[in-house]
Amino acid sequence: MIDELQRFMRTYEAANNSHDFAKLEPLIASDATYWFTDGSYKGIAQIRKAIEETFARIQDEAYEISDLAWSVVEANVAVCTYRFVWHGIVNGEAKSGVGRGTNVLRKTDGTWRVVHEHLSV
Repeated sequence: MIDELQRFMRTYEAANNSHDFAKLEPLIASDATYWFTDGSYKGIAQIRKAIEETFARIQDEAYEISDLAWSVVEANVAVCTYRFVWHGIVNGEAKSGVGRGTNVLRKTDGTWRVVHEHLSV
């Protein structure tokens, strides 16, 4: 099951790097809650708005997840922690950042989705 979860997180990372929310949305539960440094977002509409604003603000962004560790793995629920790095162009200048993430995943009808994400710097 760990291999399946690892693949899910790599798919999630690639979807983020596509900068296309349509590729990310199927990986997120409709009732998800996301906690970012700039605020908390509940439900797919608020999450979409926050993520699309980030995509617009950071041009040519590359996002990478590393040190992925699974603290809970059950048949239909999993929790992971990781480190992330990003770099891109913000207001014409090269910028980058690092932080920590926690994701809670839920399996419904055979499909894993993120139900909670907490990113902090």
